[in-house]
Amino acid sequence: MKISRRKLIRAGLISAPILGLPSIGKSYKKETGQRIKLGVSTYSYWHFRPPKVSISTIIDKAAALGIEGVDILHRQMESEENGYLQNLKKHAFLNGVDLISLSIHQDFVEPDKEKRQQHIEHTLKCIELAYKMGIPCIRLNSGRWNTIKSFDDLMAANGKEPVLEGYTEDHGFQWCIDSIEKCLPKAQECGVVLALENHWGLTRTPEGLLRIHDTINSPWLGILMDTGNFLEDPYDKLEMIAPKAVFVQAKTYYGGGEWYTLDLDYKRIGDILKKNKYNGYVSLEFEGKAPADEGVARSVAMLREAFG
Repeated sequence: MKISRRKLIRAGLISAPILGLPSIGKSYKKETGQRIKLGVSTYSYWHFRPPKVSISTIIDKAAALGIEGVDILHRQMESEENGYLQNLKKHAFLNGVDLISLSIHQDFVEPDKEKRQQHIEHTLKCIELAYKMGIPCIRLNSGRWNTIKSFDDLMAANGKEPVLEGYTEDHGFQWCIDSIEKCLPKAQECGVVLALENHWGLTRTPEGLLRIHDTINSPWLGILMDTGNFLEDPYDKLEMIAPKAVFVQAKTYYGGGEWYTLDLDYKRIGDILKKNKYNGYVSLEFEGKAPADEGVARSVAMLREAFG
């Protein structure tokens, strides 16, 4: 005997559709449009100069400002012991704040295979740290040639440095690609996305960044868009990498930048993200000389207005 759908609904055996709600299987993103959450990098309160502000203190500050996530700078952590990691995770939870990224440093542009392996091991260790803290993403660097030793001098040269004598750019790209590929199985095992930043070295240009990303072509490797790391004509370059961005760090420079100052149009950047249906976190990296509490608060207000 055939029973009608209407009788099944009346009997309570199946549910009637609710008007106005998207059906199961449809993309929430497509139905509701852009949805961005705001985070803050712990780097905003510590620019590698004393005093080092504790991450638990920054979680408190983020909660007070209504910021939804904290992006942890690995070098700012006080320990790698599990007790410390779990206390940070608990502290963030009790304050209603997510731990959203672990920003780490490594350098795969290294001709010595054993030294490259040390950077791979460091990255694998940091994937485990992120996993233990419930952090779903880590920031990767490609590395650079280090033919300009001082970071201050590198910034004075707009991030450009000559290739190490006896090698070519192709060598550097292959080392970097091979090294990241060795990290992908651990990333997948732990559920931690690797986010390659447009930083210095090989990823200073969108072409270099995309060359690495597209060659590897893994669902566990995405792009971290840093709004302040393209020093010339940033908007066209941000447009190039936005379709593959999985995380965004937004630079601000109140009080003048530590190394340089960019006058970034965040409404324009917001339009770029909206155009590319970016629905993730935007993590503030305040890099100005103003007092951190002042600079972060002003930045948060500006970003909230810019992103609506």
